[in-house]
Amino acid sequence: ANVSTVVKEGKAAILFPSANEVFYNPVQEFNRDLTCAVITEFARELLVQRGVKLVVPGEEDRVVVSLGEEEVEEEKKEEEEEEEEEKNGADEPALTATVGEKCEGLRVLEGLAASGLRSVRFALEVPGLQSITANDFSAKAAALIARNAMYNGVSHLIQASCKDASMLMYEMRGKKQRYDVIDLDPYGSPATFLDAAVQAVSDGGLLCVTCTDMAVMAGNSGETCYSKYGSVSIKSKYCHEMALRIILHSLDQRAGVYQRYIQPLLSISADFYIRVFVRVFTGQATVKNSASKQALVYNCTGCGSFYLQRMGRRTSNGRHGTRSTSCKAQVFVKVDVIKTASLLLQLGGPLWAEAIHDLTFVQKVLSALSANPGRFGTSKRIEGVLSMVTEELEDVPFYYTLDSLSSSIRCNTPPMLQFRSALLHAGYKVSLSHACKNAIKTDAPPATMWDIMRCWEKIHPVKREKLSNTSPSFRILSKEPSLEACFTVREDANPQSRRRHLTRFQENPQAFWGPKARAKAGGGISDNLQDKRKKFQNKRKNQITESSELKKFPCKKFRKGTCTYGDQCSYSHDSVEVDSNEAVITALVEFNNKFPI
Repeated sequence: ANVSTVVKEGKAAILFPSANEVFYNPVQEFNRDLTCAVITEFARELLVQRGVKLVVPGEEDRVVVSLGEEEVEEEKKEEEEEEEEEKNGADEPALTATVGEKCEGLRVLEGLAASGLRSVRFALEVPGLQSITANDFSAKAAALIARNAMYNGVSHLIQASCKDASMLMYEMRGKKQRYDVIDLDPYGSPATFLDAAVQAVSDGGLLCVTCTDMAVMAGNSGETCYSKYGSVSIKSKYCHEMALRIILHSLDQRAGVYQRYIQPLLSISADFYIRVFVRVFTGQATVKNSASKQALVYNCTGCGSFYLQRMGRRTSNGRHGTRSTSCKAQVFVKVDVIKTASLLLQLGGPLWAEAIHDLTFVQKVLSALSANPGRFGTSKRIEGVLSMVTEELEDVPFYYTLDSLSSSIRCNTPPMLQFRSALLHAGYKVSLSHACKNAIKTDAPPATMWDIMRCWEKIHPVKREKLSNTSPSFRILSKEPSLEACFTVREDANPQSRRRHLTRFQENPQAFWGPKARAKAGGGISDNLQDKRKKFQNKRKNQITESSELKKFPCKKFRKGTCTYGDQCSYSHDSVEVDSNEAVITALVEFNNKFPI
């Protein structure tokens, strides 16, 4: 094979052909690093029950990164207690699992492996694995996977496969054949693979899914989103979190068909994609509560306020636990912010309305990362994002943005800390969101949010005479606030992640940082994506810089007999093909000359 490049990422070194036959995107390094970290903690939880201890490189001589000396002393005490427990425990030493070593551990499937980079990294960086099936529908990709596995010395762990990913998962859906971890990272939408994936993952197994079709999931095409995920997306400020909740809803709905349900561990919106990690369990009784975990969202087109309506309601059923019943819609009674019939509510969903993270699990991943910061190339960003995740309010779906709130009433934007402090002073909870830089996630109702904005507008008044009487801003400001907002900054208004200046929202390290061109199935040499963009730029448009060049083009109005400029017309009247009924056209021209518009 004509190999021209060797790409190094993490512990792996991957051979790439010069032709664009196999897809690779360096932007997804954060995705792959995070996946390695999550699978490691998942394996640690699962294998400790079997008496197997994971040995992760860098953890044995780790340097603890903490805020103060007290935390260091506490961790030392915990380590000493753990060592004493091990000494006082069984005489036989616990089994250990190291990276690159085959053991009775997790069976992993990467359904769309491309070059096999992710699978090779699993083999070299994640301990406690029994086997890795790296599958791709392209024969050239499968051959490259086998070569890269051999090149990195992990052929004993990685098995290259060349099958349709869905068919492979359908074949392995038997209880004894299922995979402990399934990773799906397709080019575009994963919708076609989800039905097979929820069947082929073991009971309590981990399902990792990436969606890069954000235009569809973030509201640009609600109909397409419904056809793929069974949910209507809305183009709103909280669209990135809505995308996460849509994919979780789709996974839970498809799992429910097979008496299975999901438990989200971590759901991330980053760059141009979303990534979710969920555990899949089997249980008919729990599946019956699925409706109460979904909700419809009503979004006001005027002020941007949103209201959630659960699809079901969980009620106690004595010794039989809980059951879910249908709900009566009460959302229309609540919409009193603007009080106008001319503004409509957009309907979105259904979507996942429960917690999208398991904070206990996220904290374990974060602790392991803080104790071993040199493990990944994007460790700083992972620490920043996961720190924000641990600070997010669990039971509050969606968020407002400061710029949209101020834009709705045409006033200047309040500082983040002052607005957060006003909500805290009013007795409500508030947090940021990892999905949006200036997000306000709070349990305060929309009416309270607008009361605070009205109080802010009194301090920084807008010119009311410039507001239309029918505009949302006029209607909102015409009502007096029912509470007196206090904008004095509180210390707890500034979260730890922000105070420590962690890398939360990374700037693009280079130009054109984002999705790459799809790999060519035929294996021909592909143009650079930027060259391709230049090639097709203004394809249907001939830009004209000088007015004299317009004379090269015929005058359409003259052809119809409606041009009144005569010789002063910028377009040509010479080469115009006159319509068949010349007498009528001549009469129209004369009429237009006598009575110009």
